[in-house]
Parts: sequence; C-alpha cells; structure tokens
Amino acid sequence: MDEIQIQTLINDLALILTLGAIATIIFKLLKQPVVLGYIVAGFIASPHFAFLPSVGNEANIEFWAQIGIIVLLFSLGLEFSFKKLINAGGTAIATALIIVLGMMGTGFVIGKSMGFTTVNSIFMGAMLSMSSTTIILKALTDLNMRHRKFVPGVFAVLIVEDLFAVVMMVILSSIAINKTVAGGEMLKSILQLSFFLIIWFVVGVFLIPTIFNKFRRVISDEMMLIIAMGLCFLMAIFSVESGFSMALGAFVMGSILAGTSEAERIENILNPVKNLFGAVFFISVGMMVNPDIIVEHAGTITLLSVVVIVGMIVFGTTGMLATGQPLKIAMESGFSLTQIGEFSFIIATLGTTLGVLDKSVYPIIVTVSVITTFTTPFFIKSAIPCYKFVEKHLPQRLSVLLEGYSKTASSNVKLSQRNMWVSIVKRHVTRLVLFSVVIIAAIFVLRTYIIPPVSKMLQQLMSHGLALFLSMAGALLLLSPFFYAIITPKLNRKERKTLQQKNINGLVVMPRVVMVVVGGMLTMGFITSLLYGFYSSITSVIVAIVYIFALLLIFAPMARKQLDTLEKRFMSNVNERENRRTGKENNLVSDMHLAYMTVGYDCPFVGERLKNADLRRKYGVNVIAILRNSVRYPVPTGDMRIFPGDQLGVIGTDEQIQTLLPLLEANNMTTAETTSEVQFTHFELSKTSPLVGKRLGDTSLREDYKSMIVAVERGDDEFLSLTPDIEFAAGDNIWVVGDKTLMKKLK
Repeated sequence: MDEIQIQTLINDLALILTLGAIATIIFKLLKQPVVLGYIVAGFIASPHFAFLPSVGNEANIEFWAQIGIIVLLFSLGLEFSFKKLINAGGTAIATALIIVLGMMGTGFVIGKSMGFTTVNSIFMGAMLSMSSTTIILKALTDLNMRHRKFVPGVFAVLIVEDLFAVVMMVILSSIAINKTVAGGEMLKSILQLSFFLIIWFVVGVFLIPTIFNKFRRVISDEMMLIIAMGLCFLMAIFSVESGFSMALGAFVMGSILAGTSEAERIENILNPVKNLFGAVFFISVGMMVNPDIIVEHAGTITLLSVVVIVGMIVFGTTGMLATGQPLKIAMESGFSLTQIGEFSFIIATLGTTLGVLDKSVYPIIVTVSVITTFTTPFFIKSAIPCYKFVEKHLPQRLSVLLEGYSKTASSNVKLSQRNMWVSIVKRHVTRLVLFSVVIIAAIFVLRTYIIPPVSKMLQQLMSHGLALFLSMAGALLLLSPFFYAIITPKLNRKERKTLQQKNINGLVVMPRVVMVVVGGMLTMGFITSLLYGFYSSITSVIVAIVYIFALLLIFAPMARKQLDTLEKRFMSNVNERENRRTGKENNLVSDMHLAYMTVGYDCPFVGERLKNADLRRKYGVNVIAILRNSVRYPVPTGDMRIFPGDQLGVIGTDEQIQTLLPLLEANNMTTAETTSEVQFTHFELSKTSPLVGKRLGDTSLREDYKSMIVAVERGDDEFLSLTPDIEFAAGDNIWVVGDKTLMKKLK
C-alpha cells in the first residue's frame, strides 16, 4: 500500500512540475508573471480539465502546498525585517491601514449583499484588501518605472500590508475557530499575538545572531540551508503550540533572520527551495479553479474585479493624500495597487482548511486575481493621464487646499520630531511594553518550571521557609534589570542636559515623575504576581514596596549596568546587518572599525587593481579581505582586481568609512538589470566584432545592450586604463556586466 502511495506521489509531482515548467516558459515568453503560469498549470492538472491526465491524489499536492506556504512566508519575512517597518514611517502605516480597512469594509458589504454568511463576508473582505508585492514589482520593472518618485512609498505600503496580512490571518483563524466575531475574542487574539510576537522577537534577536557569529567560519552553504529551514520549521511548531498558524511562525523567524548579517546569504541559498515549493503552492491554487463555477458566477467575478480596481485606486490615493503626499504621487501610488495576489490565495487556503469558506469563493478569488494582474500595467501607465485630467478639472480652491495640507502635514511631522518630551515618552512606552512582556513571560517560567524544583532541592539543605526565601530572592535579582527599565525613563546626555538647564520650579520634570510612578505601580503588580501563592497577599505587597525602594536607592547602579549591557547586546544584534556594513560596533583600536562593503556596478574602482585604486592614500583605509563567490581572499595583494559583487573587508575610522561607502556601493543600474538575469563575464573580440575600431566613448552599450565594460585586457595580462579614448582591437578580452540575454547578442 505504501509503495502505491509513493508511486502516486511521484506521478503527481512529475505531472504538475512538468506542466508548471511548460506553462512558465510560455508565460515568460509572453512577458507575463510566472505566477499566472503556475495557476494555469494547476488548472490543466486538475480533474476540471479533461483533455490531459489529472492528479491522482489531491491530498498529496495539498501536503506540499502547505509546506510551500510556510517557505513563502519565511522568505517574505527575510525580505521584511522590523527595521524596514520602522523605516516605512507613519505615511506607509496610515495609508496601508486606510486601504485595508476600506477594502475589508467594502468586501464585507458586497459579501453580505450576495447572501454570504458573516464569516464568509469577512474572509471576502480580507482577500480583497491585499495587493500583490510580486505582481507590482514585476509590472514596475517591466515598465522601467522602478526609479519613479512614488515607488519607494508604494513598496513601504506593501511592507506594512504584509504585516497586516499576517495579523489578519491570526484574527481570521480565531473567528473561524470560535464561530464568532465578538470583540472580546478578537481583542484577546490580538493581545495574545502581540505578546508572543514580542517574546519570539526578543529571544530570537538575543540568541540567533550570537550563534551565527560564533560559528560563522564553520557554517557552509549546506549547513546554513539546514539551519535556516530547521529554525523556520521549529518556529512554525512553536507557533502552533501557542495557538497560532505555522505560517505565522515561519514569517516571524524570517523577520528575525532578516536583521542578521547572514540574511542575504540565507536568501540566496533558500531561493531554489522557495521557488520549488512556491510553484507547488500556486499550482495547487490553480487546481481549485472550476470553469463551471466561473461561468455561474461571471457577474460576481466582474463586480469584484471592478471593486478591487476602483477600491484600491480610491483608498490608496486617499491614504496617500491623508498623510500629506502631493496629488500626483498619491494617484500614481493608488493606480499601482490595483490587484490582489499571493496573500489572497493564502487567506483563501486558510478559510478552506478551517472549513468555514464556501468552496465556490476560492475559484472566484483566483479568477479576480488573474484579471486584475493582467490589467495592472495598464492602470499604472494610465495614472499620469488621469492625474492630468483631474488636475485640469479640479476646482482651484480644492487644489490649493490639497497643496497647503500636503505642506502642513510635512512640517507637522518635522515639528513633532523636535519635541523632546514626545521622543522621551515614546521611547519609554516602547520600553515599557517590551520589558513588561519579557517580565510576564519570565514570571510564568519562574513560577512554573524553576522556583518549585529549586526550592525543593534547597529544602534538603535548609528549612522550607529559608529555601523559598532564597529562591524568590534569586528570581527578583534576575528580574532586577527589567524592573529598573520600566521604572526609570531612559534619557540621553543631550536630553539630560536640557532638562537640567530648564528645571525651573520643578515643572519640567513632572512628566518624568509620572512615568516613574506608572512604572513603579506596574513593578509592584509584577512582584506581587510572582510572590502570590507562595506568600500571603499582604506579605507580597510589603515585599514589593521594600524591594522597589531598595532597587532605586541601593541596587540602582548594579541594575543600570546590567540593563545597559543587555540593551547594548540587543541593539547590536538588531542592527547587526547594518553594523557589519558600516563597521559600527566592530571597533579594533581607538576609532578604527572593520566594515564589510559590497562593490556596486557603478563603483569608480571596478576593474582596477587594488594598488591602482590606491584606497589607502586617497581615503586612509586598508583592504584586509575580499570575498568573491563565497571564496575568501585574506590580505589580498595589490594585483587583485575589484569586481562588482565583491565584498571588501575595510579598516578605517568612522569618517573614512562613511566617505568611501557611497562610492564603493555605487549602483545606478536599475533593479531590472541587477536581478538574477545579470551576468558578469568576459569574451574575446573577433575581427568581425562591431566594436573593433570603435572608441569606448562612442559605444552605447548601456543603452543598446544594458551592459557595462568594467575592464579591457590586451596581450598577456595587460589591463588598459578605462578612458573614453580607448580604441578596441581584435583579440581584446573585455570584461562586461549586464543583461544576460542582450549580452549574447553583444558577443
């Protein structure tokens, strides 16, 4: 029986992957997203398409598809990182919130008007609210619009939407399981999610970068793949045990790893795995497409497609305008978001798996996604003509009002950033939340797993009362840095000096006193909850009061020192990726840092020998290592050349490194040219080459072939200086970087 199942599994995989390969080649030639090719392949492999053999056991494909969801969300997490969310800013968060709430409300109303149940209508709204990062990226790249001013804002919105989608999955799971949309249950789910996200993030940031740094030299690519996937599935298991989905755990682990210096390496190693399982997932989506249901619900599909396009334009534009963006950028952004994609499929899969989503909804949503994907490039291109039309017919008073609001919103943001107390309060509230969650988790672990066995062990040496006292004293000592953190607001040197100068009749320090009182009350509650059950409530309160005064008056220096060490370690791990690039937190002696920079395609030193680049004389830095194609060259000689993609280990002062960094990482080639289709190669010029006899300055390689010459070799290892006056000759060996397809024509 097992042999038959294995044979069926292999047959099914062979069928869907072969069809997937053929379909993606066709869609690539048609310049359409390969995701659509996978969906078409899935439809062809399903029982709904009678002209070819069908999948024998759909449960097998469903198993691989679930793994595909986990790997896809893990990959999204690697690209996400909490630092990107912070950098996205309030504009992206507010815009994404307006889009998601607006589209969810619209989808819910449409679902109810069509006779769907409340739960189905909620899922409908969720599926209509998620724009596709993959499709937008592909469309903007194909249209050569990645450099446009509105694009960074759109990507920031998509980053925030990814996080909202993960949170939404948790809330929808809670609704589906409890069969209710009661506010109390939803609030409980959100609070529970927040608690576990913070715990996972804090623990992950403390442990994982430390392990990577300790064993970096012995971790090969094979080992890194095993470690990354092991961590992904381990977090997925923890997520399920905590009452959440596997996909959430995978996303969280990816976002934790995104902050490490190994993030790019993990992304590169994981790409084949992601592509394989992602393909199986999208093929499984296509298998759910039923032509009979599509024909039956043609009106619904048309309506939902119009709702997605119009709704995204309206809410996206409104969100950007509300956050102070000019009308032109707001409309370009809104017109770029006019589709739904992978997260809609994942939410639909979640609803189907939980048994709360009507089976007819799945093919409807897939069809809407296909339609809006095809129309996306058209609406992106129509943004400017529509803007010109609106600008021409917009009442003068309203136009002035919008322009004035845009400038006012921008100035208000800058004004709020200058407000010192706002900055202090925000920082303290963030610390209050983070450390409170850590304390709650620590108290649970201490009361459940540590204090009882430790106390029992000590009772063999002393009385029960003394053993319990020592156990509790040890627990309080362990938590002292965290209690100190939530009681005392953290001020930097400049803020402390400003407060001392303005401290007139004590009014300036009043907000600080309030923060200390609030932190002290929270600490009292935490200590009481730790002691309660082991001691009476009155005793617990008295101990809490005595402990707080002792902490502030006697043990403050020790607690502050421990807290500073923990925070420094945490922030170093959070910013490890950036610190490794700039050399911060990697001091060697005095102000000398070791930084690792990646050479860009437009670096002025590309193709030159190290001795000719003369980085030591010009910039005061020393190159101590070169990492090229996973091969490390320690202490390179002056004859080694600098090529795009090289990672240079550079020693210098902070000022020297900051001066060199933008030059070394210069990369003005478009993203479309620096994807996996970019190739770095060399070839010899034949006598019939059109370049022979031409000057470098007269060529138009960048425009015609999307390529750039980085070095010219003539004779035995003789490299010519790259000047516009170089005249190419037959037999020259030229080193070129550029578009892989167009370079074949150049050869």
